Amino acid sequence: MNWIVDLVTDTNSLAHIIILFSLVISAGMALGKVKFGGIALGATFVLFVGILIGHIYTATGLANEDNLAAPAQVLSFIQDFGLILFVYCIGLQVGPGFFHSFKTGGGLQMNYIAIGIVLLNVATMLGLYYLVFAPRGDAKDLPMMVGVLYGAVTNTPGLGAAQEALKSFPNLDMGGLNIASGYACAYPLGVVGIIGATIALRFICRISLKDEEDAIRQAQEENPHAKPHRMTLKVTNHSIHGKKLSQIREFLGRTFVCTRMQDVQGNFVAPGHDTLVEYGSLLNLVCAEDDAEAVTAFIGEVVEGIDWKEEKAPIISRRILVTQSNVQGKTFGQMHFSSVYGVNVTRITRQGMELFADRALRIQIGDRLLVAGSRDDVDRVERVLGNSVKRLDHPNIGAIFLGILIGIICGTLPLALPGMSVPLKLGLAGGPLVVAILIGAYSYKFHLNTYMTSGANLFIRELGLSLFLAAVGIKAGSTFWNTVTQGDGLIYVWTGFIITVLPLLIMGFIARKVYKFNYFTLMGIIAGSTTDPPALGYANQTAGNDAPSVGYSTVYPLSMFLRILFAQAIILFLCS
Repeated sequence: MNWIVDLVTDTNSLAHIIILFSLVISAGMALGKVKFGGIALGATFVLFVGILIGHIYTATGLANEDNLAAPAQVLSFIQDFGLILFVYCIGLQVGPGFFHSFKTGGGLQMNYIAIGIVLLNVATMLGLYYLVFAPRGDAKDLPMMVGVLYGAVTNTPGLGAAQEALKSFPNLDMGGLNIASGYACAYPLGVVGIIGATIALRFICRISLKDEEDAIRQAQEENPHAKPHRMTLKVTNHSIHGKKLSQIREFLGRTFVCTRMQDVQGNFVAPGHDTLVEYGSLLNLVCAEDDAEAVTAFIGEVVEGIDWKEEKAPIISRRILVTQSNVQGKTFGQMHFSSVYGVNVTRITRQGMELFADRALRIQIGDRLLVAGSRDDVDRVERVLGNSVKRLDHPNIGAIFLGILIGIICGTLPLALPGMSVPLKLGLAGGPLVVAILIGAYSYKFHLNTYMTSGANLFIRELGLSLFLAAVGIKAGSTFWNTVTQGDGLIYVWTGFIITVLPLLIMGFIARKVYKFNYFTLMGIIAGSTTDPPALGYANQTAGNDAPSVGYSTVYPLSMFLRILFAQAIILFLCS
């Protein structure tokens, strides 16, 4: 039985390290599915299990010479590698919508609110630090409050960025504490506080959910997308006689769909991509209302009274995967799905995020479009978009690690700023994040295939996050119990709750009274600015429409970027 004892006690053995992480991650993920008041903490429970295991090893004397359950260098490597995988996949996820989020209807105003929430979180944390902790002059208090800040806003990448920045100050006396302890103290009430603040705003602003639903419905009915225009044209342009329909579209430079055609002999035919057009034939066309005049002038004259004997086809919906490279980078407005193809794109799934089908949003390889229309129209759109799953089955691993390589290089570049004794670096968190955002946003311009299925992205992201949280928890476990029972644990709890709630109430009130945001959209903005999935889940359950997801996806990219940037900036500016 000695071999079992060795697996538990030999903290330097590879088998022990693998078993340790497997235990922490499997138990943490299982407990993360348990709901408390309808809210599940998800992967974050890995952190708490890691803290528990780390504390057990310290309390029982099984810890190594570093007072840890595994070698410090191994824990640091797993922590950093997990963080890199996590933030890089986050960057790929938010990149395609990052710059677009400033252009959507109300998108700039939504991001103003998100920026205000982020800045107020930081200001509240600093205010509490100078009121409560600064008078005693303890060097560890500011980094610990940064940990509290990121637990209060439930932002794990920010915690990783702060820990990375602390490595620039090896002589900083933390008194044996780990800032993850502050994070863990503030996190539970952070989740509760975010949802509680959204509920409080409803009563403070006297909001009626029914009125908000009616406002959403009315806005959807008044959507200013291009309207479809149907017409019958007689071909009177000799120059297009004998040309294919695809050639005519190319010559014209406008998008239209020919649903029926009557040749010069009077026969009705169903035209295809390569159907030849004859002088004098009749075409039943659908185009955008704005393009009708140009299409008519190029092809011929309008003819009335033609009975095309079109039958109303039943409406179906289908998820179509974008795999055709020739549509990558085109906006939804350029595709004219509604006006030309006669279908409605009701939902867009990109890297696991639900996006609003705004006309200015650019299509990316791997987007999944939920298309509704007649079977023929949906089939036609499917041919245009590709929907070839086999093309995207295998993620481009080489491109992923090339991006990580570039990100790490960028993250280690020193940026000397006035007033700072230590150069600012994006670090192992910020560098890969920035590079991934740029790759996700602009890869289509360089015809780079950086696509990763949402399942693969989610797997790598969850793997990286689990490894990071497990390592952080195991390291923090040696001091967490003393922090809670003998240190400032209770102070971290109530200061974290103030950091969570106060900025949300202030900026939520401004968003409602100044910018007149719909309450359901505001719920999404609050969830996105705190990058908190449980809050989004609550918002979606309350709303029953897409408004929270629109708000969430609009502010999430910038909020995530700012959270990670400020985590490092606070440490580097104020600890130097």
